[in-house]
Amino acid sequence: MARNSRAIPEINAGSMADIAFLLLIFFLVTTTMDVDSGINRKLPPWDPEQIQDPPPIKKKNIFTVLVNANDRLLVEDEYMDIKDLRAATVRFLDNNGDGSCQYCQGARNPESSDNPGKAIVSLVNDRGTSYKLYIAVQNELAAAYNELREREAQRKFGISYDNLSEDQQNEVQDMYPQKISEAEPVNLGG
Repeated sequence: MARNSRAIPEINAGSMADIAFLLLIFFLVTTTMDVDSGINRKLPPWDPEQIQDPPPIKKKNIFTVLVNANDRLLVEDEYMDIKDLRAATVRFLDNNGDGSCQYCQGARNPESSDNPGKAIVSLVNDRGTSYKLYIAVQNELAAAYNELREREAQRKFGISYDNLSEDQQNEVQDMYPQKISEAEPVNLGG
């Protein structure tokens, strides 16, 4: 029997692994992945010494904002339109009810907040609240703080809050500390 003197030619596959590796690197580098950034909220640092009962807070120092399932706002027990929320929040924060705030320009209503350091905004949403209104309410509350901070930056330093140094921004933030308490969503109903 005669042997087939011809050998079956092989395909050189040595560089296939290199090509596959280069393609893998190319797709990893050029592919973008969407990452949800969420709502930018800075939580206070954990302090185990503050586990004790916090000091009592006067009801007049709490600005209550409720959002029901029908996307209606109930602010301080009165229905309010979203366009009026920022102004109402500014009036509450800047009230200076106890007269201790030298820079406040509020009405000094004794029934409203004592000063910006004691003022707390409490936000409660219904589980059926739309995301659109939830974000709009968050924006209006944050805008109220930003408006007061901008006013104080202009008054104290003569420039916009965004152009202040970090130390100056911290000084203005101490004047109007952002205290927004957001409770777990509940079933408020319509």
